Amino acid sequence: MQPIHILAIESSCDETSASILADGKVLSNIICTQAIHEKYGGVIPESASRLHIRNILPVVEEAFAKSGISKHDLHAVAYTKSPGLIGSLLVGSCFAKSYAMALGLPTIAVNHMEAHVLSNLIESPHPAFPFLCLTVSGGHTQIVVCKSPLDQQIIGSTIDDAAGEAFDKAAKMLGLPYPGGPLVDRYAKEGNPLAFKFAQPNMPEFNFSFSGVKTSILYFIQARVKENEHFIAENLHDLCASIQFTIVKILMKKLLAAARVTGIREVCIAGGVSANSGLRQALLEHGKKYHWNTYIPKFEYCTDNAAMIGITAYHKFLKGEFATLDETASARN
Repeated sequence: MQPIHILAIESSCDETSASILADGKVLSNIICTQAIHEKYGGVIPESASRLHIRNILPVVEEAFAKSGISKHDLHAVAYTKSPGLIGSLLVGSCFAKSYAMALGLPTIAVNHMEAHVLSNLIESPHPAFPFLCLTVSGGHTQIVVCKSPLDQQIIGSTIDDAAGEAFDKAAKMLGLPYPGGPLVDRYAKEGNPLAFKFAQPNMPEFNFSFSGVKTSILYFIQARVKENEHFIAENLHDLCASIQFTIVKILMKKLLAAARVTGIREVCIAGGVSANSGLRQALLEHGKKYHWNTYIPKFEYCTDNAAMIGITAYHKFLKGEFATLDETASARN
């Protein structure tokens, strides 16, 4: 029997990505990152949209070249429907619909955050159902109970800022270039995580809040720099280590609470911030201490990528969950 081949498109923010899967196995996963945003200190939505238009066809062509199959072998075309930057989403969704229409294929609309959760199913070993997933990205922080590939329940989320944003904003306070989160991670490896203390909001149930953490870091730095203008340079590694320790501790405290209440021992992480070495190590340590089975996606499946859109689309294909051509992209979940 011929494998089910799916072309998946991801364009929710500033990565243009295309992936081709056969029965859920990744044949190719091409990611083109837009470096232009670095000089602005953040993603410029209009620039992101225009670059997606420029990049999407070459990225898709490269995905086909690496996969070893042709467009005539496809059974469906998938795309990210939500959430994300609306202009970027429209580029990906319109391309996918046009491509599918030209080939007479169905389309599959995928939720970006649900796809992050299912990135844990791309390679073996993968978690058994039900499993808990801490999904941490620049725009979202969630704890999800995944009962099956298409049955996900959000039991906790941030009420304001996301953990990824907290990392990037803290990095900016330290004078680090965008994106600052990976740099905080890099410098933290040489610092003392207990050197400085920052606020850790106590939110109800499994919800998060990071606005107070950012404010705590800002006021602390401002006070110290007022006393010593070289404070940041002299303490950069300890500052990064302490900031990372604080954010990771907040995340793991809620994940531990969720595991205890639900009784679920299959636990994983996902999203761009799941590439953070401190978070990855904390999950492994918690798994060992509390007897969890822990799972962490490969780095290429942590950041925004089309393979996670494709694995989600594969399960939707099996259930016959196809999109109509008039289904529109949405900036919100």
